Amino acid sequence: MDKAQIAQILEEIAEILEIKGENPFKVRAYSNAARIVGGLTEDLGALIKKNQLIEIKGIGKNLAEHIEELHKTGRLKEYEKMLKEIPAGVFEIMKVPGVGPKKAKVLWEKLHVTDVTTLEHCCHHGKIAHLAGFGEKTQQKIMEGIAQIKKHAGKFIYPQAIEAAQNIFPKIEKNSKVLQAAIAGSLRRCREIVGDIDIVVASKNPKPVMNAFVKLPQVERVLAHGETKASVVLKIGMQSDLRCVTIDAFPFALHHFTGSKEHNVRMRQLALEKGWKLNEYGLFDKNEKRIPCKDEAELFGKFGLQYIPPELREGLGEIEAARENKIPKLVEVKDIRGVFHCHSTWSDGTATIEQMVTEAKSLGFEYYGTADHSQAAVYAGGLTPQRVKEQFKEIDGLNKKIKGVHIFKGIEADILADGTVDMGDAVLSTFDYVVASIHSKFKMTEKEMTARIIKAIKNKYVRILGHMTGRLLLAREGYPVNMTDVINACADHGVAIEINSSPMRLDIDWRHIPYCLEKKVMLVINPDAHSVHGISDFKFGVGIARKGWATAKNILNTRTLDEVKQWLNR
Repeated sequence: MDKAQIAQILEEIAEILEIKGENPFKVRAYSNAARIVGGLTEDLGALIKKNQLIEIKGIGKNLAEHIEELHKTGRLKEYEKMLKEIPAGVFEIMKVPGVGPKKAKVLWEKLHVTDVTTLEHCCHHGKIAHLAGFGEKTQQKIMEGIAQIKKHAGKFIYPQAIEAAQNIFPKIEKNSKVLQAAIAGSLRRCREIVGDIDIVVASKNPKPVMNAFVKLPQVERVLAHGETKASVVLKIGMQSDLRCVTIDAFPFALHHFTGSKEHNVRMRQLALEKGWKLNEYGLFDKNEKRIPCKDEAELFGKFGLQYIPPELREGLGEIEAARENKIPKLVEVKDIRGVFHCHSTWSDGTATIEQMVTEAKSLGFEYYGTADHSQAAVYAGGLTPQRVKEQFKEIDGLNKKIKGVHIFKGIEADILADGTVDMGDAVLSTFDYVVASIHSKFKMTEKEMTARIIKAIKNKYVRILGHMTGRLLLAREGYPVNMTDVINACADHGVAIEINSSPMRLDIDWRHIPYCLEKKVMLVINPDAHSVHGISDFKFGVGIARKGWATAKNILNTRTLDEVKQWLNR
């Protein structure tokens, strides 16, 4: 190892020692040694060979031996032993401005944060601000630090990608030389993870459009700049590609750059079966003459297909369904009449129930459901039975005070390790509904986890299964669970499955929704909101529901207030 590499190892040892709560003098010794080694002007090898390291102020016998071992072998046994005691991701979160070793230790021990995405998730839900020694300002600083780190990330969750796209798309669409414009790619298909932003425009004069695109203030650097295609990296670290075509080719280009590879291959096969050719430039007959289409609907119609919504273009049977006129009318944002699973300052939310309900009313909702954490979630200020009674009094008062929106009394109760639902039946029976969720003991086997969840589903007071797999996108895989068995259990016991719309969850995965529909399991689109702004996250859940072929009748919160009351009281 060279001096820079050794200095980095010594600094990491200092950080590990600080996380472990070791003697501050020992921590400082390693940190100083890192600074000394990194700043050496002499040849390190020569100093070691002459046994002169120990003569340098701040480098004692033990440190000199460590430095020599690293220099000669590239390894340090003591360091490797330390690494096994600390999750690797803890070092990742210490790269975030505002998070040093001491704060990383608290985050790891109190909130089980071992990666940047989980850290962001906790910030998004206001959990950081509640920790001793942190507060709102620290939480905001951490979020700003995370934003900087993301500049260099290759993948983005859907909400981040759509926000970035919405920052640049209007400027492209309003360009005087643009005749038509649309966002395409996986973003248009509402994929939960997006790699880049694809934009397709139609123009008779593409050069000014391309020039304007690469000069957008959101652009950090230009990767390619041609006459009809340009690629840039945005300041958030995400790539965006702009393709310019003629107005006649626009429907074909939009279709081509929207569909998944599997969808597009299947569509080209249909064209070949008719003796045609289909690509991003058009649909051509056997004489290479373009078959005109004014839009994508007409393109699908040429093949005798229903219009296929972008979310379904994954090559998973949508073409066969469209041929038989079996594409359903998918649920839309405007269909949602209310939300459940929302947190407040009674647990780990950042707004009062009144503030949350006022926002829900402003969104035009007929009803709003609370779901603060149960007492097992001590880290989140979970409700005790006594505090439940106090909260009920507040809700009763607000239901009289705020007209036009009904407040349901709910709770997000932890599914404990043995499958029992936190708080006990006597307390659970007092709520309008119970959302049962797992927040701990993730490392069970699939058999154990499945049995745990199914036991909770059988509890007669559980009406909704929350964030079914516990995944955090780009951060944590869902815990192992037999999805078929759990969905079957929900069907048997009349329990709805949540489409958790929190930006980093989007859980249940859309790939499992068709089976839920087959088993006639009710779905409910919940924002899992921890702030006023978070209520609007339900829109992301609508996109996931659409990808799963869900209609309004499949979603609980498309029903009227009276219908919801009837369903909850079954």
